[in-house]
Amino acid sequence: MKTTMPLPKTRLSAEARQIEIVAAVLALATEHSPDAITTQAIAQQIGLTQGAVFRHFPTKEAIWLAVMDWLENSLQSAIAAAIAEVGDPVAGLQALFNAHIAFIVTHPAVPRLIFHELQKPAASAVKQRVRGLLERYRQRVTTLLVQAKAQGLVDPALDEPAAATLFLGTVQGLVMQTLLAGDLRTLHPTASRLLPLYLRGIGVRQP
Repeated sequence: MKTTMPLPKTRLSAEARQIEIVAAVLALATEHSPDAITTQAIAQQIGLTQGAVFRHFPTKEAIWLAVMDWLENSLQSAIAAAIAEVGDPVAGLQALFNAHIAFIVTHPAVPRLIFHELQKPAASAVKQRVRGLLERYRQRVTTLLVQAKAQGLVDPALDEPAAATLFLGTVQGLVMQTLLAGDLRTLHPTASRLLPLYLRGIGVRQP
């Protein structure tokens, strides 16, 4: 009986291998709790040894930091592209909201990873990175709200920082409920009902 030898693993550049490792974490987090994702599981996901993974990332924390960097860069790119297509800050808020929801539908592991880090009691480097990306997200929303207020498109007495916090909380709450229900198909239709409520709450006149 002839034995078929496994094909050797394709040699990738260090950067390409790091991207592959990040993608493996995202794939595993779609099906498993982040707590259950070990470096051995990551290695098996992409057909490497655990030692090979550590040649590209010195620690597990370094892998998680790279995942968070990917998350922020990818989400911000999606949001920036969506906002670039609109003509006023209220439309920008709508575009941002919809781009964020679409991003989560495409990458369901993202909220799992974020909520997992925020629930940890210790202020790890990864948790601090998550807090930073959330704060930069909030600042982007605040900027749009300030612009909308200056243009008379929202309530002139609007508290922009509070409205930005509510915006982020609306997205996070919706995602959390969807995760609990276990059906991402409900995310888009529910989001389409919530966004008009938020806009009315900040004084946007609906057509």
